[in-house]
Amino acid sequence: MSSTDIPKAYEAKLVEDKWYQDWLKQGHFTANPASAKPPYCIVIPPPNVTGVLTMGHVLNNTLQDILCRRKRMQGCEVLWLPGTDHAGIATQTVVERTLRKQGVIRHRNDLGREKLVAKIWEWKEKHGGIIIQQLKKLGCSCDWTRERFTMDEGYSKAVLHCFVALYKKGLIYRGKRMVNWCPVSQTTLSDEEVTMKQVQGELWHFKYPLIGKDGHPSKNEFLVVATTRPETMLGDEAVAVHPNDERYKQLVGRKVLLPIQNKQIPIIADPLVDPKFGTGCVKVTPAHDPADYEMSQRHKLPLTVVIGPDGKMTEAAGEDYEEMDRLECREAVVEKLRLDGSLLKTEPYMHNVGYSERADVPIEPRVSEQWFLKYPQVEKSLAAVEHGDIKFYPERWSKTYTHWLGNIRDWAISRQLWWGHRIPVWYHKQTGEMHCSVNGPSDPQNWEQDSDVLDTWASSWLWPFATMGHWPAEQSDTLKKFYPTTDLVTGPDIIFFWVARMIMAGYEFMDRKPFSNVYFTGIIRDSLGRKMSKSLGNSPDPLDLIAKYGADGLRYGLMLIAPQGSDILFAEERMEVGRNFCNKLWNAARLRQMQGASTSEVKRELLSSDDHFVLAKLDDCVREVSGALDRFEFNQAAQALYGFFWGEYCDWYLEVSKAALQGTDAALKANVCAVMDTVLSTVLRLLHPFAPFITEELWHGLGFAQGQTIQFAEWPKPTGLGDASVVDWVSQKYALIVAGRNLRAEKKIAPGKKANFKIQAKTTDIAARLQQELPTLRILLNAEQIEFVGADFQSSAGTPAAVAELGSIFMPLEGLVDPAAERKRVEAQLVKLAKEIEGIDRKLANQDFVAKAPPAVVAQQRTKREELQRQQAELQKLLN
Repeated sequence: MSSTDIPKAYEAKLVEDKWYQDWLKQGHFTANPASAKPPYCIVIPPPNVTGVLTMGHVLNNTLQDILCRRKRMQGCEVLWLPGTDHAGIATQTVVERTLRKQGVIRHRNDLGREKLVAKIWEWKEKHGGIIIQQLKKLGCSCDWTRERFTMDEGYSKAVLHCFVALYKKGLIYRGKRMVNWCPVSQTTLSDEEVTMKQVQGELWHFKYPLIGKDGHPSKNEFLVVATTRPETMLGDEAVAVHPNDERYKQLVGRKVLLPIQNKQIPIIADPLVDPKFGTGCVKVTPAHDPADYEMSQRHKLPLTVVIGPDGKMTEAAGEDYEEMDRLECREAVVEKLRLDGSLLKTEPYMHNVGYSERADVPIEPRVSEQWFLKYPQVEKSLAAVEHGDIKFYPERWSKTYTHWLGNIRDWAISRQLWWGHRIPVWYHKQTGEMHCSVNGPSDPQNWEQDSDVLDTWASSWLWPFATMGHWPAEQSDTLKKFYPTTDLVTGPDIIFFWVARMIMAGYEFMDRKPFSNVYFTGIIRDSLGRKMSKSLGNSPDPLDLIAKYGADGLRYGLMLIAPQGSDILFAEERMEVGRNFCNKLWNAARLRQMQGASTSEVKRELLSSDDHFVLAKLDDCVREVSGALDRFEFNQAAQALYGFFWGEYCDWYLEVSKAALQGTDAALKANVCAVMDTVLSTVLRLLHPFAPFITEELWHGLGFAQGQTIQFAEWPKPTGLGDASVVDWVSQKYALIVAGRNLRAEKKIAPGKKANFKIQAKTTDIAARLQQELPTLRILLNAEQIEFVGADFQSSAGTPAAVAELGSIFMPLEGLVDPAAERKRVEAQLVKLAKEIEGIDRKLANQDFVAKAPPAVVAQQRTKREELQRQQAELQKLLN
């Protein structure tokens, strides 16, 4: 093997920059559709073009990179297709905000559509590539030659083609419906873009006077109406009761006076009313509530719009309230009715309120003319998951998916924005005739295009196939080779927005499923279980973590704590574990290199029991890592690799190998080096998908490369070199050594100080076998002498002893411990522990602390107290 010197310290940044540039230069990530290799494809969930790298991106893209790098090593032709999403609402909002801050505009209309869109393109060209560069810093092996953007020319044509095709099939239509409206972004939102939040609000009870036979409002008779939104009563058109509510049956058909507006409105009966809500009488505001709108259609009530698209009150609300913000108006209406004596009572009320996912403000139900899509291929999409053609990991998400598909409503696909794919529909200026096509009418002068754009998700649902070449104009070689794609890695929060819709689009436009497996990641939370956010200040910058721990340390550390589909409690010290593992690997590789080059193969006849043990355990590790990755159990794979390399190889094998490495038998030394090479070569390949940079560096440094990258090295298979039958014996031997080491630790024997041991084996056969491994035992126990004693051996009083499966081990204390000094040391520690426990007891006895501190903090204190008490008991035992 030809190797290069491995420096003393691992400099992550130098290694990462060097190898990433080399990989790009060599074209290692570029997929070849002409390859005879079996295809493997992942399309990246396109991050928003406005975005920067978050911990969620780190998790998601590390998982994808692990899958892609492993498949290259398994002999597949891999396409990991990257790109970004134009993110209509988010991007336009960011640019408008920036322009307002700069004093360029007060409102988008100041610039006009064409100029604002031009400004957004300028912003995109300047800032849009930030997240792509950050993904490269993470080590993502995407095929950057195929990077796509949902607003690039080819992709846009595909989006418009699909709109026209669905329109012509009658699946896209224009209609007036009540929609979710965001008053900040001033656009409609789909149901999936609305987040329901529990809000502690108030329920106000108002008096609506009954109209008497003389046509005038009664001073004594009234209906009490309960509402959480008093501002909307300015647009009331009726009061509704349930048809079977005996309290009000006789009043149906009469009228009440609407306070403030002083207009008479009817009392109607409708089954939508819940008799148990409030007083059983509900105000009906058809223009501002979905249920009220439904009732208004049945009862032919007018629509009075009192809240405008900007969230301000309209002229119809009355001159006292016009131009008021809706929430400001709420307070004004309540105060007015309080002064009028119409406010009967107010009570606290916990209820769910829909919030705009993007703007984080309460949405407004609003009647609006919008474009809607009747979802295509619903039955096929349901069957694909139910019959296992598309598998979800974890499987529990399939229930969420099937429930949603079984209850979907038509998708409101139009948005009142300027940034996005403009609806390909034109209206004749004179006749009003409608024209739908990709390129528009041949005589554009007499036509005006629809001003709305498509919902962002109505473009990204085509992502698995519209990204490959110039679909539908051509069926590119890339599309033929890599569609359907193989795996998808995404968050469960977009199972409706994206995953379900991609499945439907795949069957509609390609007549095939878009992917075979969907892995749903967990959400990264802080150590207290809170979702990470800038406002809480609990979301670290991934680039800072890369600078501190290295990209490999961050990736591997995160994988160790990322169980399948479960939320991840992030703690920065776990990234330190990842970095420490990389350093351990580096040092182990240096130790091997210091022994000199070796060209020999492993000779089985020269293998010791420890050699057999480590090689058998290596095979176990290969099987465990491979099996876990096949099942998308990334953390199980990472932990199996960690346990073997740090535990069996570094903690045990490197120690026992000193006997051969420091000995005089050249053949034995060469064989131990060959075992080390076998282990290191295998571990580097197993680890490469998790930690690509350090593994590439050491692959070359240890001479395994032979001029070739590790990326295409064969994925490991069990070597079969180790005799699994010796594993139990060696495990029992190590357990005996651990027992001896524990005796040293309990007596606080300095690591560099040699001790003497006596071993009383269970049988003479065990004693004979252990005596053959005496050099190993001396090294592992750091022993001066080891004496084997018979069954009749009686230790002197006070001699520390421990029992293991192979027998008992004794550590005579003569010359090791000064009893007086030891007593003094232990007593001092006990005093210190007592003070610490007393401090925690004071905290836990303080009712203010227990009541006000977060439950996790209180639990942390109790756990700490238990640990201190455990230490106290151990020290007391030692003192006795």
